[in-house]
Amino acid sequence: FAATTLLTFESSALCSLTLCLFSTCLELGSEDTPSKKPKVESDHENGGPPHQDEEEEPEGETNDGEEDGETFADMMKYGLTELDVGILKYVSDHEGFSGILKERYSDFVVHEINKEGKILHLDDLSIPAEAESQPEESDVLTEEQKKQLGELQHFKNKEDNVSIEVMDDTKEKRTLVHKAIKTQFAGLETKTEEKEGRKFIVAYHAAGKKALAAPRKHFWPKNRGSFCHFVLYKENKDTMDAINVLSKFLRLRPNMFSYMGTKDKRAITVQEIAVLKITAERLAHLNKCLMNLKLGNFCYKNHPLKLGELQGNHFTVVIRNISGTDEQVAQAMTSLRQTGFINYYGMQRFGTTAVPTQQVGRAILKDNWKEVVDLILKPRPGAEKEFLVRCREEWAKTQDPEAALKKLPNKRCVEGQLLRGLSMYGKKNIVTAFGLIPRNNRLMYIHSYQSVVWNTMVSRRIEAFGLKAVEGDLVLKGTHVLSAEEAESRSIHDIVMPLPGFDVIYPSHHGYRELLSADGLDIDNMRHKVKDYSLAGAYRRIIIRPSDVSWEVIKYDDPRISLVHSDFEKLENKPAPVFNNEGKYRALRMEFSLPPSTYATMAIREVLKLDTSIKKQTQLNTTWFN
Repeated sequence: FAATTLLTFESSALCSLTLCLFSTCLELGSEDTPSKKPKVESDHENGGPPHQDEEEEPEGETNDGEEDGETFADMMKYGLTELDVGILKYVSDHEGFSGILKERYSDFVVHEINKEGKILHLDDLSIPAEAESQPEESDVLTEEQKKQLGELQHFKNKEDNVSIEVMDDTKEKRTLVHKAIKTQFAGLETKTEEKEGRKFIVAYHAAGKKALAAPRKHFWPKNRGSFCHFVLYKENKDTMDAINVLSKFLRLRPNMFSYMGTKDKRAITVQEIAVLKITAERLAHLNKCLMNLKLGNFCYKNHPLKLGELQGNHFTVVIRNISGTDEQVAQAMTSLRQTGFINYYGMQRFGTTAVPTQQVGRAILKDNWKEVVDLILKPRPGAEKEFLVRCREEWAKTQDPEAALKKLPNKRCVEGQLLRGLSMYGKKNIVTAFGLIPRNNRLMYIHSYQSVVWNTMVSRRIEAFGLKAVEGDLVLKGTHVLSAEEAESRSIHDIVMPLPGFDVIYPSHHGYRELLSADGLDIDNMRHKVKDYSLAGAYRRIIIRPSDVSWEVIKYDDPRISLVHSDFEKLENKPAPVFNNEGKYRALRMEFSLPPSTYATMAIREVLKLDTSIKKQTQLNTTWFN
């Protein structure tokens, strides 16, 4: 395998293959989800576009077992290529070269860039020092009162409350006493009572012995932010998997965690996470028992994180066994830094199965629900798990959802959810049945169709006008269509193209109407009968110029060593990798930063000038077909 240069890219359908060069299909940045209002897909729009709560997965994926590696090449015979999804053009004219991406997961390192523009690193495992309570809070209670309250807290007295007379009867004084009792004695609550003209603060148990047994639910210092923010370092694990692991160890629901964007699986990634009312001590303790995960840089804040708040991601990418000369590499990387790349939706957006997700999305938008069911459930060429093959055969033969459902050991896959809906609501109520599929998975299909339209339109625009602004182009300032005079003063980096929707305007020189019409859709009537499928559209820059671009060609002798010094290795004081100028292997190590809603694979495609589809990359190595 090492003798053949092969570029490999992310793909969710391959996450369980024994050949580990391929990885989970997550956007290498932040996944966009156009919402009800038109959004600008850029780091300039309020911290980025809206995001999904869950990952999008093409249908047929259950991630619950190993695929048969011998059938992988057969499956790829029917896979998509860049041509199928409108990825056609390059912006540079340098000569391309080949290499291996992600030969090791440590060859792909992602550091999140937070909303303040800071590149996040895991560099501190210590527990933050708590801000001390105000001195007056501890001084308002006498030692005798503290003793009585302590006995009450632990049910060691005969009374069910403790009354403290407030001699200096001011609201400020009473507030300090209330706060001191609740802060220092977990499980106790307070109230103010007046007896014979004198005021007392009465302390009592909030919930009996349960309050003492689970004080965390009743006690959180007032001077501490409600959310513990931390940096999550993970290796070869996607974001939701990592959060599910943390949830199980902490006995929390996953939705107690918040984050700004999902990160790729087959990589080393660093990102910020927030969790509600869990102490840094509890989180730090997990470092003793977690595999491929590390938590650090703890701090308390009063707010959670929101999807899309990040400014982007910083990538460190190693491409091994490169064929390009040092001069070719320099030309390619200089072009990436100066001009950038076409901001295509990458192949990860469209899945790898024989039925592309965009076809399902088009059928949904056309309100053709019989076709939706047919596309998802019909037998298809290529390799699939045996139980899915049996399920599809049963559906084709009987059209009986209950019989087909019995062929699935795992009912959580898209096919299982759809069949369960059909068995519950009947084949005449497909819209309701389809609604049993999680919302993000349903929206994935129409987002995929929008993405194909966008890619296709951008390729046509680049073909027609190249890299200059022209009359009829769109810019973001007031979503303005350029006149001929205005175009002369504009850069290609200012130009956006719309994803189709009911609340966007279109460039005057392009054939959106014709393309949608050919697909059976009316550009003037993009509202759907089902509100979820009525997308307003969005705007997306057609060229992205990465920032912080740097690179070096390195030589080394041992193909098993990591070529990037990770945050965790630095914390462990492990030595940085050593390179040998006379080494027998050559690799390109590049760094760059990208805004949200952009694909690192498309930047790498521009450098290497190679089709990024799994189908084409597999064909480069004929041993897969033996």
